[in-house]
Amino acid sequence: MKRIRPRAVIFDYGNVLSAPQGSTEIETMASILSVSVDDFRRAYWQFRVSYDEAALDTADYWHRVAQRLSSSLTREQIATLVEVDSQSWAYPAPVMPQWVRQLRAAGLKTALLSNMPTSVRDHILRCDWLPPFDQRTFSCEVRVAKPAEAIFQRCLIGLDVDPQEILFLDDRPENVQAAETIGLHGIVYKTAQQAARDIAGRFDIPVPLVVTLD
Repeated sequence: MKRIRPRAVIFDYGNVLSAPQGSTEIETMASILSVSVDDFRRAYWQFRVSYDEAALDTADYWHRVAQRLSSSLTREQIATLVEVDSQSWAYPAPVMPQWVRQLRAAGLKTALLSNMPTSVRDHILRCDWLPPFDQRTFSCEVRVAKPAEAIFQRCLIGLDVDPQEILFLDDRPENVQAAETIGLHGIVYKTAQQAARDIAGRFDIPVPLVVTLD
Protein backbone atom coordinates (compact mmCIF):
# COMPACT_ATOMS: atom_id res chain seq x y z
CA MET A 1 0.00 0.00 0.00
CA LYS A 2 1.33 3.42 -0.97
CA ARG A 3 2.12 5.58 2.03
CA ILE A 4 0.53 9.03 2.38
CA ARG A 5 2.77 12.09 2.24
CA PRO A 6 1.09 14.87 4.24
CA ARG A 7 1.79 18.56 3.80
CA ALA A 8 0.63 19.44 7.31
CA VAL A 9 0.27 17.87 10.75
CA ILE A 10 -2.32 18.97 13.32
CA PHE A 11 -1.62 18.20 16.99
CA ASP A 12 -3.92 17.99 19.96
CA TYR A 13 -2.36 19.52 23.09
CA GLY A 14 -3.25 17.58 26.25
CA ASN A 15 -1.68 14.09 26.44
CA VAL A 16 -0.05 14.55 23.04
CA LEU A 17 2.19 17.60 23.19
CA SER A 18 1.88 17.85 26.95
CA ALA A 19 2.33 15.23 29.62
CA PRO A 20 -0.78 13.98 31.43
CA GLN A 21 -2.26 16.43 33.90
CA GLY A 22 0.03 16.75 36.92
CA SER A 23 -1.01 14.60 39.88
CA THR A 24 0.51 16.99 42.42
CA GLU A 25 -1.61 19.84 41.11
CA ILE A 26 -4.74 17.68 41.10
CA GLU A 27 -4.13 16.81 44.75
CA THR A 28 -3.58 20.48 45.57
CA MET A 29 -6.84 21.52 43.92
CA ALA A 30 -8.74 18.75 45.72
CA SER A 31 -7.28 19.87 49.05
CA ILE A 32 -8.37 23.48 48.46
CA LEU A 33 -11.93 22.17 48.13
CA SER A 34 -11.45 19.70 51.02
CA VAL A 35 -12.54 16.69 48.96
CA SER A 36 -11.01 13.47 47.71
CA VAL A 37 -9.14 13.40 44.43
CA ASP A 38 -11.78 11.12 42.88
CA ASP A 39 -14.64 13.44 43.87
CA PHE A 40 -12.68 16.43 42.63
CA ARG A 41 -11.97 14.83 39.25
CA ARG A 42 -15.65 14.08 38.67
CA ALA A 43 -16.70 17.67 39.43
CA TYR A 44 -13.75 19.11 37.49
CA TRP A 45 -14.72 17.35 34.28
CA GLN A 46 -18.49 17.71 34.65
CA PHE A 47 -18.40 21.36 33.59
CA ARG A 48 -15.15 21.38 31.63
CA VAL A 49 -16.56 21.44 28.09
CA SER A 50 -18.57 24.57 28.90
CA TYR A 51 -15.42 26.15 30.35
CA ASP A 52 -13.37 25.11 27.29
CA GLU A 53 -15.99 26.70 25.03
CA ALA A 54 -16.05 29.95 27.07
CA ALA A 55 -19.73 29.38 27.86
CA LEU A 56 -18.64 29.66 31.50
CA ASP A 57 -16.13 32.27 32.64
CA THR A 58 -13.46 31.38 35.16
CA ALA A 59 -15.39 32.32 38.30
CA ASP A 60 -18.58 30.60 37.10
CA TYR A 61 -16.71 27.40 36.32
CA TRP A 62 -15.01 27.13 39.70
CA HIS A 63 -18.16 28.08 41.61
CA ARG A 64 -20.03 25.29 39.80
CA VAL A 65 -17.29 22.81 40.65
CA ALA A 66 -17.47 23.90 44.29
CA GLN A 67 -21.27 23.69 44.38
CA ARG A 68 -21.12 20.19 42.91
CA LEU A 69 -18.89 19.30 45.86
CA SER A 70 -21.11 21.07 48.42
CA SER A 71 -18.36 23.60 49.01
CA SER A 72 -17.72 27.29 48.44
CA LEU A 73 -14.75 29.36 47.32
CA THR A 74 -13.30 32.76 48.07
CA ARG A 75 -11.91 35.01 45.36
CA GLU A 76 -8.40 34.21 46.57
CA GLN A 77 -9.04 30.47 46.40
CA ILE A 78 -10.33 30.77 42.84
CA ALA A 79 -7.18 32.66 41.85
CA THR A 80 -5.07 29.88 43.34
CA LEU A 81 -7.11 27.19 41.60
CA VAL A 82 -6.67 28.95 38.25
CA GLU A 83 -2.92 29.11 38.73
CA VAL A 84 -2.59 25.51 39.86
CA ASP A 85 -4.94 24.22 37.15
CA SER A 86 -3.02 26.03 34.43
CA GLN A 87 0.31 24.68 35.67
CA SER A 88 -1.09 21.15 35.79
CA TRP A 89 -1.28 21.19 31.98
CA ALA A 90 2.08 22.89 31.38
CA TYR A 91 4.49 19.94 31.41
CA PRO A 92 5.90 18.87 28.04
CA ALA A 93 5.58 15.34 26.75
CA PRO A 94 8.80 13.64 25.71
CA VAL A 95 9.80 13.83 22.02
CA MET A 96 6.65 15.38 20.59
CA PRO A 97 7.34 19.14 20.91
CA GLN A 98 10.77 18.67 19.34
CA TRP A 99 9.22 16.67 16.49
CA VAL A 100 6.87 19.59 15.78
CA ARG A 101 9.91 21.85 15.42
CA GLN A 102 11.62 19.35 13.11
CA LEU A 103 8.54 18.99 10.91
CA ARG A 104 8.19 22.74 10.52
CA ALA A 105 11.90 23.12 9.75
CA ALA A 106 11.48 20.47 7.03
CA GLY A 107 8.75 22.53 5.36
CA LEU A 108 5.56 20.92 6.66
CA LYS A 109 2.88 23.15 8.10
CA THR A 110 1.96 22.47 11.72
CA ALA A 111 -1.11 23.36 13.76
CA LEU A 112 -2.25 23.15 17.37
CA LEU A 113 -5.94 22.28 17.83
CA SER A 114 -7.10 22.05 21.43
CA ASN A 115 -10.10 22.16 23.72
CA MET A 116 -8.81 24.61 26.31
CA PRO A 117 -10.15 27.44 28.49
CA THR A 118 -8.70 30.92 28.23
CA SER A 119 -6.85 30.68 31.53
CA VAL A 120 -4.92 27.56 30.49
CA ARG A 121 -4.32 28.89 26.97
CA ASP A 122 -2.74 32.06 28.30
CA HIS A 123 -0.49 30.05 30.61
CA ILE A 124 0.76 27.46 28.12
CA LEU A 125 1.45 30.07 25.44
CA ARG A 126 4.10 31.46 27.80
CA CYS A 127 5.86 28.07 28.07
CA ASP A 128 9.21 28.25 26.31
CA TRP A 129 9.05 24.56 25.41
CA LEU A 130 5.91 25.02 23.28
CA PRO A 131 6.97 25.12 19.61
CA PRO A 132 5.75 27.68 17.09
CA PHE A 133 2.87 26.67 14.80
CA ASP A 134 1.51 27.91 11.49
CA GLN A 135 -1.98 27.81 13.01
CA ARG A 136 -3.30 27.67 16.57
CA THR A 137 -6.98 26.99 17.21
CA PHE A 138 -8.45 26.93 20.72
CA SER A 139 -12.00 26.08 21.70
CA CYS A 140 -12.19 29.15 23.97
CA GLU A 141 -11.69 31.35 20.90
CA VAL A 142 -14.00 29.49 18.53
CA ARG A 143 -16.53 28.89 21.35
CA VAL A 144 -17.01 25.31 20.26
CA ALA A 145 -15.06 22.20 21.23
CA LYS A 146 -13.89 19.05 19.48
CA PRO A 147 -15.37 16.85 18.14
CA ALA A 148 -17.64 19.53 16.59
CA GLU A 149 -16.86 20.09 12.91
CA ALA A 150 -16.73 23.89 13.28
CA ILE A 151 -13.49 23.89 15.25
CA PHE A 152 -11.80 21.66 12.67
CA GLN A 153 -12.98 23.93 9.86
CA ARG A 154 -11.53 26.98 11.61
CA CYS A 155 -8.18 25.23 11.85
CA LEU A 156 -8.30 24.19 8.20
CA ILE A 157 -9.00 27.75 7.07
CA GLY A 158 -5.93 28.91 8.92
CA LEU A 159 -3.71 26.15 7.55
CA ASP A 160 -4.95 26.47 3.95
CA VAL A 161 -4.11 22.83 3.18
CA ASP A 162 -6.44 20.23 1.65
CA PRO A 163 -7.77 17.88 4.37
CA GLN A 164 -6.54 14.86 2.39
CA GLU A 165 -2.99 16.14 2.85
CA ILE A 166 -3.19 16.49 6.64
CA LEU A 167 -2.28 14.11 9.47
CA PHE A 168 -4.16 14.66 12.75
CA LEU A 169 -3.04 13.29 16.13
CA ASP A 170 -5.37 13.27 19.15
CA ASP A 171 -5.67 11.04 22.19
CA ARG A 172 -9.48 10.83 21.99
CA PRO A 173 -10.94 8.40 19.42
CA GLU A 174 -14.09 10.50 18.96
CA ASN A 175 -11.97 13.48 17.89
CA VAL A 176 -9.98 11.40 15.41
CA GLN A 177 -13.21 9.97 14.01
CA ALA A 178 -14.61 13.49 13.56
CA ALA A 179 -11.44 14.55 11.74
CA GLU A 180 -11.60 11.55 9.42
CA THR A 181 -15.24 12.32 8.64
CA ILE A 182 -14.17 15.60 7.02
CA GLY A 183 -11.27 14.03 5.13
CA LEU A 184 -8.23 14.24 7.43
CA HIS A 185 -5.99 11.25 8.14
CA GLY A 186 -6.13 10.49 11.85
CA ILE A 187 -4.11 8.57 14.42
CA VAL A 188 -5.35 7.94 17.95
CA TYR A 189 -2.36 8.88 20.09
CA LYS A 190 -1.51 6.68 23.07
CA THR A 191 2.26 6.85 23.39
CA ALA A 192 5.05 8.29 21.28
CA GLN A 193 6.28 4.75 20.61
CA GLN A 194 2.88 3.64 19.31
CA ALA A 195 2.49 6.83 17.25
CA ALA A 196 5.92 6.33 15.69
CA ARG A 197 4.94 2.81 14.58
CA ASP A 198 1.57 3.91 13.22
CA ILE A 199 3.04 6.87 11.35
CA ALA A 200 5.88 4.83 9.84
CA GLY A 201 3.40 2.26 8.56
CA ARG A 202 0.99 4.71 6.91
CA PHE A 203 2.80 7.94 6.16
CA ASP A 204 5.82 9.12 4.19
CA ILE A 205 7.18 11.99 6.28
CA PRO A 206 10.63 13.51 5.65
CA VAL A 207 11.33 13.76 9.39
CA PRO A 208 10.31 10.47 11.06
CA LEU A 209 9.13 10.45 14.65
CA VAL A 210 12.06 8.78 16.40
CA VAL A 211 11.57 7.49 19.93
CA THR A 212 14.56 6.25 21.92
CA LEU A 213 13.69 3.66 24.53
CA ASP A 214 15.60 4.02 27.79
